[in-house]
Amino acid sequence: MTTNSKNILIFAKKQLLFIIMGVVIGLITGAFDMVFGRILLLIGDIRSDYPMFLIPFLGFSGLLIIFLYQYYGGKANGGMGLVFRVGHGQDKTIPKRLIPLIILTTWVTHLFGGSAGREGVAVQIGATISNFFTKTFEEDNRRLFLMTGMAAGFAGLFQTPLAATLFAIEVLFIGRIRLFALVPVLVASYTASQTSHFLGLEHFEVPVDISLTITPILFMKLALLGLLFGLTGNFFALGLKQLKKWLADKLPNAYLRIFLIGSILALTFLLLDMGRYSGLGTNLISASFSGGSILSYDWLLKLVLTLLTLAVGFQGGEVTPLFAIGSSLGVVLAPIFGLPISLVAALGYASVFGSATSTFLAPILIGAEVFGMENLPYFFIVMVFTMSFGKRNSIYGEQKY
Repeated sequence: MTTNSKNILIFAKKQLLFIIMGVVIGLITGAFDMVFGRILLLIGDIRSDYPMFLIPFLGFSGLLIIFLYQYYGGKANGGMGLVFRVGHGQDKTIPKRLIPLIILTTWVTHLFGGSAGREGVAVQIGATISNFFTKTFEEDNRRLFLMTGMAAGFAGLFQTPLAATLFAIEVLFIGRIRLFALVPVLVASYTASQTSHFLGLEHFEVPVDISLTITPILFMKLALLGLLFGLTGNFFALGLKQLKKWLADKLPNAYLRIFLIGSILALTFLLLDMGRYSGLGTNLISASFSGGSILSYDWLLKLVLTLLTLAVGFQGGEVTPLFAIGSSLGVVLAPIFGLPISLVAALGYASVFGSATSTFLAPILIGAEVFGMENLPYFFIVMVFTMSFGKRNSIYGEQKY
């Protein structure tokens, strides 16, 4: 056998191993996502049915979250930051305890009315599972499998495998796409998405059937929308970073901080239409695309209350609230720009997420997979201008250029 043939055989064996690992990671992560996601939806329904019995105890639930992380978290306290450090080669292991810890504390946050997301949980689940299976691999391969797990977590929860694939390969390093990981990442994304769907996790999809010719006027409108959505996402990311620091300086005792701010948040959530801004924000997303009631300030209140919830120490994620912020802001902006409400809401849904995460390709594919591939040109133009800020901020503080 020639040297060339041996190299081809070695490459083929490695690719086969990567594909098998992608399937394994996708199957397990998809199953975890289904359990986490189904119970989270049930928790949201319970809170919506009994807000007066649950939301007042948000501050007390925060004490439990701090206790669990301080006494049982250990290295798992790093959360998404730890995932990124492993991806950058600055750390090697993610403790298995991270999975039950982040799942339980996120359920608690949502049960008692905190305004938070869920994608951070799913990504951490996938990253932890992939890290467990690949501890013995070389560093480059460990990074590859970490991205595989991150993509599986995202895809299993949102069931957008193409967007999940691109999210995983571009989120670790801003502006740098890790193409070498495409095969296992794509395999894991589709496997996780199909697994969670087969097991009964809902798939969010809203066809936006609008055909507009991209004239110079429409192009300028889309560009301006991109700038506005980009500014919103940047503000969210910068606000989260600064608010965490400010609250930690002013209230250094973590128990006092989460109890005091959590209690204020509980009262605020109850006064603002009995929990309208609690939870994921799927109520605002649904209203944005179904002709429901969206108030001109819904996006801003959701933004501020999510920042406070996460900055003070409650758990979850940012992405679904970002979807809610973007879509409800889109409803407000659509009449001003003279464009269809459903289209602008969809553009806001994807691009505010892209701005806050400093990702470009993933939000374009999120928009296409959720709202229809025929709308891809609109998402592309908006995202070009969303990402055109000279100074970008991200909800992921460990991202690197």
